[in-house]
Amino acid sequence: MPRGSSGKRERQYEHIKEGAEEHGASEKRAKEMAARTVNKERARSGESKQASKTSTKDSKSASQRGGERSHSGAEGPTRDQLYAEAKKRGVDGRSKMTKAELAKAVGR
Repeated sequence: MPRGSSGKRERQYEHIKEGAEEHGASEKRAKEMAARTVNKERARSGESKQASKTSTKDSKSASQRGGERSHSGAEGPTRDQLYAEAKKRGVDGRSKMTKAELAKAVGR
């Protein structure tokens, strides 16, 4: 988080990061997603010095969009995301499973 960011943005960052990790994202990816989301929210509310047009002119905020552009569409989560979830749940034989088998094993 940038220096001088508010406590609200710090909490928002942690919440988004933890949620992404719970959904199978790596720590590095979770941090990136959280930082991008919080930075966009800061730009939309005028808390940042610079902002792109897409940050300020997008019809929905990131929190309202709620992952509409994520891997929850027609194809669902990626195999790597399913594998990470299976690993957390201790599914045996996960390394040899296909995407469909992993989805079935984790209850998707």
